[in-house]
Amino acid sequence: MPANIAILTKYFPKLTEKQRGQFEQLQELYSFWNNQINVISRQDIENLYEKHVLHSLGIAKVLDFKHGTEILDVGTGGGFPGIPLAILFPECQFHLVDSIGKKIKVVTEVAQAVGLKNLTAQHERAENVASDFDFIISRAVTRLKPFYGWVQHKVTRNQFNDLKNGILYLKGGDLTEELEEFGKKYKLYNLSDYFEEEFFETKKVVYVPF
Repeated sequence: MPANIAILTKYFPKLTEKQRGQFEQLQELYSFWNNQINVISRQDIENLYEKHVLHSLGIAKVLDFKHGTEILDVGTGGGFPGIPLAILFPECQFHLVDSIGKKIKVVTEVAQAVGLKNLTAQHERAENVASDFDFIISRAVTRLKPFYGWVQHKVTRNQFNDLKNGILYLKGGDLTEELEEFGKKYKLYNLSDYFEEEFFETKKVVYVPF
């Protein structure tokens, strides 16, 4: 098994052969597309599986999405956390949006190449997305207070997961000031509780129930 896949199977041992194959393709695909359109820092391409793929899958340690869950990934960039989660949860629907069109091109090309049927991508600002969703996911796009303002009317009241519908936001560093400014109910999950790599020491998922 390639080393890059080993870091995923270490924490997600139940990956199917199809899922392992899809994850394996990401290295070559992102290396290719990053040379055309810079969506990941050059040094991070070497650590794609730890710093991007596994980091994205941290959300799955907080919540095992039930079949039929609809998820909006805001400011997805090159497809994180949406693409890794769409591979992990093939029975859920993912809609990835970004305000930069060339990044959505990368998302579309990568999703097609690995055969993701449960993912759509749109060049749009979050505020202008018409549908609503069970969960909103994102990775450090902006501070939590303005982010909440963008998406607060995008969450459906139809509850069927183990957590109430809401936001699952990947964040890093000291969030004390930002969470004080936010001023609403939240729960923090430390990714260091799930992953032992040093990279995850200060990484968190902020869950905001609606």
